[in-house]
Amino acid sequence: MFINDNVMKRQERYKYVLDYFREHNPKVTTELEFASVFQLLVAVVLSAQCTDKRVNQVTPALFARYPDAEAMAAADEADVYEYVKSVSYPNAKARHIVQLARMLVEKHGGEVPQAFDELIKLPGVGRKTANVMQAVAFGESAMPVDTHVYRVSHRLGLVPASANTPLKVERILVGNIPSEHLADAHHWLLLHGRYVCTSRAPHCDECPFGSVCPKILENSKLA
Repeated sequence: MFINDNVMKRQERYKYVLDYFREHNPKVTTELEFASVFQLLVAVVLSAQCTDKRVNQVTPALFARYPDAEAMAAADEADVYEYVKSVSYPNAKARHIVQLARMLVEKHGGEVPQAFDELIKLPGVGRKTANVMQAVAFGESAMPVDTHVYRVSHRLGLVPASANTPLKVERILVGNIPSEHLADAHHWLLLHGRYVCTSRAPHCDECPFGSVCPKILENSKLA
């Protein structure tokens, strides 16, 4: 039975969605493959506007050659490009990961800083990447908003139409999801968008939220 959108209030929808994920996918994390905090940072930078699957295809060889910040800092950008040339924007990303490695070595002893304000000073690291690092690497309560999280949040009616930027969506999600579930909720929404609530042809017949989803497709995509 479909539950009318006017009847189900937004907070009830949050509870319904979160309860489902907690029951059916309690242990969730990133699909990126890495062996250290530094490698996670590099993988996240490479994943911007690129699939995790593609990133996982290039990072084994990249990390075998440059396993840590010290090794990457000593690399030539042209050499790094050869390892990452199959991802999106390879020139910029090769430059960023070499530059951020050098900054880590020069200012942080080769370690990735935990503080958000320090993370976003690193080349190639914006708000979303910093939030991913806080949530995945450091276990902080953070809500990275990528294209999948943005889309699913709108289509499920978790955010209003006026939440038309990633930052606005982030703030609303943070205000409605208990802090202890924020990091998991990021992965739940992301994976739901990646495999079920896809951009071009959402698999509504496979969606567990059919009875509560208002199916708000208009303006649900991140421009």
